[in-house]
Amino acid sequence: MAKTYLFLANGFEELEALSPVDLMRRAGIDVTTVSINDGLEVTGANGVTVKADMTIAGADFSGADMLIAPGGMPGAQNLHDCEAVREAFKAQNAAGGLIAAICAAPAVLLASIGLLDGHRATCYPGFESVLATAGATHVAERVVEDGNIIT
Repeated sequence: MAKTYLFLANGFEELEALSPVDLMRRAGIDVTTVSINDGLEVTGANGVTVKADMTIAGADFSGADMLIAPGGMPGAQNLHDCEAVREAFKAQNAAGGLIAAICAAPAVLLASIGLLDGHRATCYPGFESVLATAGATHVAERVVEDGNIIT
């Protein structure tokens, strides 16, 4: 069974995190939500507090099939500011594993750590220049898959 991790930071966009988790679990995909906070509780951009399955402290994502970063602000920025998240995504990319980022997360997280250089990607309107600066080609589509990266 595929092993997927979806990262949650305070300020995450609730629909961008919880809808994928719900759909993947219904499809039988083993998805684990990961809080980057000290505890399991994470509060979204619209005030909805959820309890993650685990915290990032000491976690090993080396066997992951996919890592997912939802958007939302300041959630995407909080993911970027977490060194363990940045390192997990870099390692996943180096291993050729699947990476998905939604809305602002492609620009705020993936582009900023160099994962979109030479890739086609989409993002929340207004962040296109960040993609270009990072060497990515912005594509105005709802979903863009380029190699192992889905935006």
